[in-house]
Amino acid sequence: MSTAFAPPTTSLAWDAARERAHAAGHPLPAQSVPLASAVGTVLAAPVVAPANVPPVDRSAMDGYAVCGSGPWTIVGRIDVAGVPSVHLRDGEACAVVTGTAVPPGTTAVLPDEDAVLDGHLLAGTLRPGAHVRRAGEECSAGEELLPAGTLVRPAVLGLVATLGLDRLPVRPRPRVAAIVTGNELVTEGAPGPGRVRDAIGPMLPGLLARAGADAMPDVRLPDSRALLLEALADADADLVLVSGSSSAGPADHLRPALAALDAELLVDGVSCRPGHPQALAQLPDGRLVVGLPGNPFAALVAFLTLALPAITAMRGEPLPALVAAPVPGGLPRHAMSTRLVPVHVGPQGAVPVGHAGSAMLRGAAVADALAVIDPGPAAAIAARLLPLDPGARPWGV
Repeated sequence: MSTAFAPPTTSLAWDAARERAHAAGHPLPAQSVPLASAVGTVLAAPVVAPANVPPVDRSAMDGYAVCGSGPWTIVGRIDVAGVPSVHLRDGEACAVVTGTAVPPGTTAVLPDEDAVLDGHLLAGTLRPGAHVRRAGEECSAGEELLPAGTLVRPAVLGLVATLGLDRLPVRPRPRVAAIVTGNELVTEGAPGPGRVRDAIGPMLPGLLARAGADAMPDVRLPDSRALLLEALADADADLVLVSGSSSAGPADHLRPALAALDAELLVDGVSCRPGHPQALAQLPDGRLVVGLPGNPFAALVAFLTLALPAITAMRGEPLPALVAAPVPGGLPRHAMSTRLVPVHVGPQGAVPVGHAGSAMLRGAAVADALAVIDPGPAAAIAARLLPLDPGARPWGV
């Protein structure tokens, strides 16, 4: 068996562990994907306008392209796909619809609702240039519109479609596999004596989706070092989550299995409560492995501490800074470890919701965020906020 791991040493501070996880998650290679597959990914290169938008002067309204001041004589009509065949002279007008290329000589567009018609004569009032989208008004050819690292939201897809683009260079969504271990776990119904209903497995697909990752089919194992070793070796993913095997008990086989695979242990425990026994390792082929504690709330904390920063980096995004909020009445600190406390965030600041034991999810289920309470001797009257929704961006209070 490999001796890649030294005996456990001092756990990393919470902030240092989060930063190390982000540093370990190198951006995935760029891919060119169809627009329909790009939403939720991150741009791997800037979006540059290939041409002016709009390419020609267009009408912004249904109505009449006019030249000069009225009244005007109507000399023709242009449909949406039509090409102007007239050149308007002073006192002339041409019927147009929204999006139509307006004829040369157009000084404004008079909307239908403001038009006064008398046969072929048209009257109405408007200011020069009204309701005409000039060529290049939105962007010019060669102009950078979106930088690399931009999150591809639906509006981004609409913009690039306007440019005439059909594909985008993006960082693909990281593929994440979950290995859930434990002889005591049941997946349906109420657990009997000596058994525990799995609460971690049901959380992970939603956490991964909100984090911008794709969840691979999960693997469920009894407490077996050999089976865990095989599952780790076979996992076809960028990141592997292992729950319930990350501590130091007789049924916790993650670290020995990683040692046998010659993995590099990047984080061997984190000085936080809950979630201390979490771990981060890198396999020789570059895959990352995150060990999640077996208690559900501790596992959630570990996901947000190590897995989410690694996924964020793989997507090509920076590690978000956490904003601070006041804590009315203060919160006790731990002398050596960072506390992560479920809180509701409101106008008065961050208010604890209770039920914050490592095996409890009641508090996290009703909270908005985790208050990050740095270690120290005195109660904390302010705390940084770690969103419980991996897809949320930090907010101000």
